[in-house]
Amino acid sequence: MANYKGSREAAACAMRERAAKDKRILFISPDSLKAMRATDFAAEYPDRCVEVGIAEQQAVAAACGLASTGLIPVVGTYGGFLSMRACEQVRTFIAYPRLNVKLIGINGGIYGGEREGVTHQAFEDLGILRSIPGITLLTPADENQVYQAAKAMFDIDGPVYLRCASGKERIAYEDPDTPFLFGKNRVVKDYGTDAVIFCSGFLMPRAMEAAERLKAEGVLVTLADVSTLKPLDREGTAEQLKRCGAAVTVEDHNIIGGLRSAVAELAACETPAYVIPVGLKDIFPSSGAAEEAADFYGMSVKDIMEAAREAKRRKKG
Repeated sequence: MANYKGSREAAACAMRERAAKDKRILFISPDSLKAMRATDFAAEYPDRCVEVGIAEQQAVAAACGLASTGLIPVVGTYGGFLSMRACEQVRTFIAYPRLNVKLIGINGGIYGGEREGVTHQAFEDLGILRSIPGITLLTPADENQVYQAAKAMFDIDGPVYLRCASGKERIAYEDPDTPFLFGKNRVVKDYGTDAVIFCSGFLMPRAMEAAERLKAEGVLVTLADVSTLKPLDREGTAEQLKRCGAAVTVEDHNIIGGLRSAVAELAACETPAYVIPVGLKDIFPSSGAAEEAADFYGMSVKDIMEAAREAKRRKKG
């Protein structure tokens, strides 16, 4: 069994394991070896670790050059820096020529900014990258799913962005060997059709608790894990929207551009349904302990429950 603690270590562990089997894999660090928990990778594969310093644009540009020769470079650092500071390089030099570069963005959402605040919290990263053609976006629910997703991303030909947090995230799936479902939503709870809760990322334990507590009060929901935000499981998402008629989206991200937008866009085009968002309400959050900050900014279990009740009310109305 792999040994790791937290999503960053899980991603680094999977990268190291795959590198042992595939000599094409290398890591490019924009001064992120410690933040990425990749020091063991550098020690084990010093000839496959490139340090460029605090220069995210250069890291991505270097990855593009290496990928063009048939190598599989991984760039890992804070998700905000990859999606914003190096946005042009990701768009023009990775996505446009569809190069096989893997991006690991850490400190995703409020769970990632306990000490560093807005500059290091990535709560726009998915919205930015989702608008760029051809990038696969993976949003696993816990560290074990990150480990599985990080291994799976090397089997995808083309650019991939894997979202991690800081190590404060909770375990969603008790079985660490629960497979990662690429491109498909996983139905985690199926209690009824009062509403469907779509959850993407590390708020999944909260969504699970909300579904259980809602059941106890007679609100019967279906809970789906959207672990691949792009390409979205259009068939599975549309099926649940049609079946339930109302939805709640739960994400540690701005409600603009991420999961809420993806589900609402699909609903508007294929199967009209109410979509109630739970996430960051288009504001800049402050630093704070992960659990307390998520509660403060409207992503608590109670917030998810109230959103489900509201979805049910709107459907009946």
